[in-house]
Amino acid sequence: MVQYNVSPLVKSLPASGIRKFFDMAGQDENMISLGVGEPDFATPERVRAACIRALESGQTMYTPNAGLMELREEIANYLASSFQLNYAPKDEVLVTVGSSEAIDLAMRTLICPGDEVLIPVPSYIAYSPIVALQGGSIVDVETHEQEQFKLMARSLRAKITPRSKVLLINYPNNPTGAVMSYEDLLPIAELVKEHNLIVVSDEVYAELTYESQHVSIASLPGMQERTIVINGFSKAFAMTGWRIGYACGPIEIISQMLKIHQYTAMCAPIMGQIAALESLRSGLADKDLMKEAYKQRRAMFVSGLQKLGLSCHMPEGAFYAFPSIAHTGLSSEQFAFRLMQEAGVAVVPGHVFGPGGEGRIRCSYSVSPAKLSEALERMGCYMSQTRQAEQLQQLERIGG
Repeated sequence: MVQYNVSPLVKSLPASGIRKFFDMAGQDENMISLGVGEPDFATPERVRAACIRALESGQTMYTPNAGLMELREEIANYLASSFQLNYAPKDEVLVTVGSSEAIDLAMRTLICPGDEVLIPVPSYIAYSPIVALQGGSIVDVETHEQEQFKLMARSLRAKITPRSKVLLINYPNNPTGAVMSYEDLLPIAELVKEHNLIVVSDEVYAELTYESQHVSIASLPGMQERTIVINGFSKAFAMTGWRIGYACGPIEIISQMLKIHQYTAMCAPIMGQIAALESLRSGLADKDLMKEAYKQRRAMFVSGLQKLGLSCHMPEGAFYAFPSIAHTGLSSEQFAFRLMQEAGVAVVPGHVFGPGGEGRIRCSYSVSPAKLSEALERMGCYMSQTRQAEQLQQLERIGG
């Protein structure tokens, strides 16, 4: 029998709670999955056509490690015009294999074993494992529905210690849909400067805000020099499978991230880079059309949840609803499992997103309106049957 010396740290990492329910849902063709955050739109035709032309002309080679210069220039132009961020394409923009690689590179570069990384929770499930793999210490900073799940300065200040090195934020937020305005970010930025922190700002949903324009913390006074901005093409541009993201920040940090990228990924796929380039040059209108569709779905779906008795704040960004199921008396995992088994609707239990997630479920409304309507109908039947069963149990207890 072979004895495999697998890292205890890796063995201790939990499997993805999102993929678990997604994989289970995939075994039933009648299942409606609201689990994975993926647009139901295909990548726009003109973007696919640009990639096909590139393939037919033989563009299948490596690119520079940091990415095609044309793409880095377009990314810099886009960030300047859209979010008032100014980066030098040659030295301050790094194209990565999705935004997930960019986050991983940032954590590898910025933290040493024992360093503390402050993470507002509920949060995207990959953050904590990425930090743990670098030997970092995760410090959860809880956010609350009564404050629209925004990061509050008093909560952050209470968790900062001399070991705090990085603040990892994600606005618009997955799973809550929270958005931070300029005024919301100001006291956070002051704390960052006061305690000499570096911010890693995951802004992959930056284009998906519905009532206001996204504000990057890097655009605040004195913050670009201490912020790594992470973004990508998966969500707003319907390019999840192309795996193209990017990181922007000071050359002192980006140059070190590039070294790791050189040894681990070499470069992002050229086909995806060409598609991303075309998206920025001719696909911005498509992006806006998809955003408007999500806005309409959001209104319909959140209203439907509330009519079912599932309390849900209106998400201001991304494409997730995060309703409370606490009144059912079930844990979020119990509720999600029963909903999948009995109603054929797959959602993500809130506990996988960390403290503050228990008692909630995450539902993606990046699926067709027809599927959202059917999901609401099935959830309504399930909720009705659950209430009837509870009433029957109460009568039996009284009778007993």
